[in-house]
Amino acid sequence: MPYLYWISPSRWSLVWSKLINTLHLEFKTLLGPSHTGSTIIFVSLFSLIVFNNFLGLLPYVFTSTSHLVMTLSLSLPLWLTFMIFGWVNHTQHMFAHLVPQGTPPALMPFMVLIETLSNLIRPGTLAVRLAANMIAGHLLLTLLSGTGPSLSTTLVSFLLLTQVLLLLLESAVAIIQSYVFAVLSTLYAGE
Repeated sequence: MPYLYWISPSRWSLVWSKLINTLHLEFKTLLGPSHTGSTIIFVSLFSLIVFNNFLGLLPYVFTSTSHLVMTLSLSLPLWLTFMIFGWVNHTQHMFAHLVPQGTPPALMPFMVLIETLSNLIRPGTLAVRLAANMIAGHLLLTLLSGTGPSLSTTLVSFLLLTQVLLLLLESAVAIIQSYVFAVLSTLYAGE
């Protein structure tokens, strides 16, 4: 075998490197110039979620990201770290973020309450969004496959085609949900 066979990257490796580099550049623009080195955690988060999502598409493999414990264990520590870091290092900015600019003085206490509540539910919404989207597609595939034994031969072939198309859709959802989770985490960190 030629020496270059062992050292040159494969097509899969080149595609993955291009994807990671693109994500790094996008997260760098979302975070701004002051946090350029911290994109690695969001790229790693994307990678972990997308691999777990694709692993769950295999038959008889449990999708760990469809479980709320897994998604909360990803979102809650990340959010808590951002909150502690923000309140310790940028206290003035965190207080200013509680009241949007141009708010009338009479509405300020109400806006502080709304912004605080909005901030507190962020990890929960991140976790529930990922888990619900992973469960929904798997549930649909399971329900469709349960109807197979009662169908005629021609309808079974149509059912198989439908399931293959749904599996392609699930693959797209796996990538999109990983991306959404990572981007929203990046946006929450940037605030």
